[in-house]
Amino acid sequence: MSDRPINLYSDTQTQPSEAMRQAMAQAPVGDEQRGEDPSVNRLCDMVAELLGKEAAVFMPSGTMCNQIAIHIHCRPGEEIIAHKSAHILNFEGGGTAAFSGAQVHGLEGDGGIYSLEDARAAVRPIDRYNPQTRLIAVEQTSNQGGGTIWPLERIQGLGELAAQHGLAYHMDGARLLNAVVASGVPAKAYAAPLDSVWLDLSKGLGCPVGAVLAGSGAFIEEAWRLKQRTGGAMRQAGIIAAAGVYALQNNVQRLGEDHANARFLAEGLRNLPGITVDLETVQTNIVFFDIAGTGMDAERFCTLLKQRGIILGGAGERIRAVTHLDVTRAEIEAALDAIRHLVTEAAA
Repeated sequence: MSDRPINLYSDTQTQPSEAMRQAMAQAPVGDEQRGEDPSVNRLCDMVAELLGKEAAVFMPSGTMCNQIAIHIHCRPGEEIIAHKSAHILNFEGGGTAAFSGAQVHGLEGDGGIYSLEDARAAVRPIDRYNPQTRLIAVEQTSNQGGGTIWPLERIQGLGELAAQHGLAYHMDGARLLNAVVASGVPAKAYAAPLDSVWLDLSKGLGCPVGAVLAGSGAFIEEAWRLKQRTGGAMRQAGIIAAAGVYALQNNVQRLGEDHANARFLAEGLRNLPGITVDLETVQTNIVFFDIAGTGMDAERFCTLLKQRGIILGGAGERIRAVTHLDVTRAEIEAALDAIRHLVTEAAA
């Protein structure tokens, strides 16, 4: 095995390639706050065009994209319909409540995807005693669902529901391009019904930092005000925006390699003693598997694997592995071999 750890903890662990670093080093820059950074402007134009929206704004993180969008769409005391596993509910430090005073109505649904019928039932009737439903939110792909893809028909159906009730509609698009590559559905088609949507640059696209939020011109103007308020303006940000430009030009279609590696990993795990994995949920680059049958919990399992040069994450008896551009097929095979030895030893 290589001295370099095989890092399957998350696709956020990617390192910028040498070619991406060269693009960053050579990027023309200016004052982003004044709209004078050509690299930032080019990236925002590319994302707005990709998603079919009027405008876009470069942000330091996807969490900032989510929280600013929610703050624009919602007033204190209003309610957001989302899946119970949604990033905005579980992994953003309570930001939805802290910054916007809004609450999340978390719905059930296999693979992190709730049904149109459940969403319809969750829309509150107008009543002085109820929080007012204001926003429908989806996460593409569903992280905790295992990288599952929201079907286009469901996205469109929820858009019709939002329009019917005068609700805003937002997509956490952290891995939207994984869904695009895996399904063949254009990004514009997924984004068409949405009032706001963003792309993460620092996951499968391989950038060191950043995300881009898109919507109407008026929405992005307000997003810029909130970006300024929260300290998100970045001056000569073209150095990092250039990484996003490079990624959109070079790293999108190669996401399919990550999906193939995730499938290969899942199929290999399925044959190991004490491990169970649901292949139906392995649609993109995330693999969840259960280790209950090994007699280990996630902390011990991950600690022992780290000693063998394999980095994973997990909780309880559930482990998550995420494939990305810095993990090759040969390294997936090496990871499987290390896991095989570990669970075989545990069984003995």
